Amino acid sequence: MKILAVGDLIGSVGIKKLRSVLPELRKKNSIDFVIVNGENSAEGMGMTEKNFKDILQENVDVITMGNHTWGKKDIFKFIDHPKLIRPANYPKGVVGKGYNIYSCKNKKIAVINLIGRVDMNILSENPFIIVKEILQEIQDKTDIIIVDFHAEATAEKIALSYFLDGKVTAVYGTHTHVQTADEIILEKGTAYITDIGMTGPKKSVIGMDVQASIKRFETTLPERYKIATGECIFNGVIFDIEDRINKVKQIKRVKI
Repeated sequence: MKILAVGDLIGSVGIKKLRSVLPELRKKNSIDFVIVNGENSAEGMGMTEKNFKDILQENVDVITMGNHTWGKKDIFKFIDHPKLIRPANYPKGVVGKGYNIYSCKNKKIAVINLIGRVDMNILSENPFIIVKEILQEIQDKTDIIIVDFHAEATAEKIALSYFLDGKVTAVYGTHTHVQTADEIILEKGTAYITDIGMTGPKKSVIGMDVQASIKRFETTLPERYKIATGECIFNGVIFDIEDRINKVKQIKRVKI
């Protein structure tokens, strides 16, 4: 089983890059299951219904979200779609699902979306406690468990990976839009990488226009962010899972 996780799609250009890269990447690497983070697909903040449909057209199996889940009101039209999950540790009672279980090649794959609490300015529950509760609910229902941890702090991400080592198949980070080079299979068999990067404009400040970003830092004055233009990159990671034991035998970064 090979699972591809694609880093945060930045605007419509990110979706366009996904469309141009995914078919060949899927074929070349014999990808069985695809997870895409879509919380920045609506020009950097949230996801519209059109964005959602455009991503699904690429035969994506799951779309995860993050701190911009509610960035566009469109999302309330399709928040209950089975292929869409939002952070599981949003307050109880919030619409949508924080995880779901999917079938692929006679395997049950659980995908869990979590959001960090360090420097995120989002009202959320403790991700460590929530994921522990989820694992108790699904422990006898799944073969493979993948966690997208949408978080700012590397320490929080690393701590969660050790907390979940041996309990889930893989943990990967999203949100910072910068791919890290620390992919590893931990002592008890869980694959981990701090951030899988983004799919969006190459010459940018995490996807945003360079000059607009510099102005914000230089002057401290509010400046409307806008998506950068030009050539795009595609970031992600491939988890190659040994079917017999449902553990990752290789984790490979993708940077195109």
